[in-house]
Amino acid sequence: MAGGRHHLQIPGPTNVPDRVLRAIAAPTVDHRGPAFAALALDLLERLRPVFGTAGPVIVYPSSGTGAWEAALVNTLSPGDRVLACETGHFATLWRDMAERLGLLVEFLPGDWRHGADPDAIGERLAADPAHAIKAVMVVHNETSTGVRSRVPEVRAALDRAGHPALLLVDTISSLGSMDYRHDEWGADVTVGCSQKGLMLPPGLGLNAVSEKALEASRSARLPRSYWDWEPILAANRNGFYPYTPPTNLLYGLREALTMLEEEGLPAVFARHDRHAEATRAAVRAWGLEVLCADPREYSSSLTAVLLPEPHDADKVRRIILERFDMSLGTGLGRLAGRVFRIGHLGQFDDLSLAGTLAGVEMGLAAAGVPIERGGVTAALSVLERA
Repeated sequence: MAGGRHHLQIPGPTNVPDRVLRAIAAPTVDHRGPAFAALALDLLERLRPVFGTAGPVIVYPSSGTGAWEAALVNTLSPGDRVLACETGHFATLWRDMAERLGLLVEFLPGDWRHGADPDAIGERLAADPAHAIKAVMVVHNETSTGVRSRVPEVRAALDRAGHPALLLVDTISSLGSMDYRHDEWGADVTVGCSQKGLMLPPGLGLNAVSEKALEASRSARLPRSYWDWEPILAANRNGFYPYTPPTNLLYGLREALTMLEEEGLPAVFARHDRHAEATRAAVRAWGLEVLCADPREYSSSLTAVLLPEPHDADKVRRIILERFDMSLGTGLGRLAGRVFRIGHLGQFDDLSLAGTLAGVEMGLAAAGVPIERGGVTAALSVLERA
């Protein structure tokens, strides 16, 4: 293995900044004592702007998958009908979870190159005058495809249909990296996690919750205990948890939020937008195809690159790992072997992107993929203009 550091350019977990690692390494305090209470109250308040909400944010010791489950079990009952959209691998997994929990899922089909279709959602809801559909599930940024769903347009479709369904949104790979507005866009539960835009290791799952969702939780009958919002919110009012909290990850979260505040969320979002645009410029200059087919739906967290037949994206990834010690995201589900994914989120700057794209360009050539050289130059042009 060559000298130097490993380059982790998957779309999560992302690189953890040194100052966050140092914060996590601080001594653990009594989670029933005043120091912890002050920490928790501070964090719960400072998380609200990241979600774009004035309402409560719940932090679980969990993965994002746990936060998915919390969104469902706190708002729905056995046999409830929900509407979900096939935007990629993770939307499919969330659908599968809902079915295992005893929900009836209508899955609007998709091609994995577009986001959730607001018109199709609106048409289906308009055809439900009895309001049998209790929730709509949307992945804001599909990590497997690099496609962003237009959540404001989905909200508008619900409103036009006059439908009371809850809007549940997964922001696992967009939170802290892409503009998102829980309150303004009318989301009822927003799901997030720690290991992507929040620049932490895995281990924190998050729910931002509307008043409508809290009201639904009072009559929801899916079994829940660990995920139950009520005891967590009750304990959080005084800065505590109903069970042992992940104290050291919360230290890291405090430092990560400080970093986001120092840069300013608008600047954070603009940085991610710029890096995504530069990456897409490189892909086009190579003569390859960005998987996302609609420019309105480009992700700013990652770019999925579609290779021409018969080239194997996993071979490209393997060569890049072996020669340049850089990890890229694999193709998932139906995209296995067809795409690789470049993560450009979290702690990331212009020079990091330039190095990443140089490694990709060299790896593509080494793997025998027919490309035009000059992708890195095209990306630098975008960065220089910015």
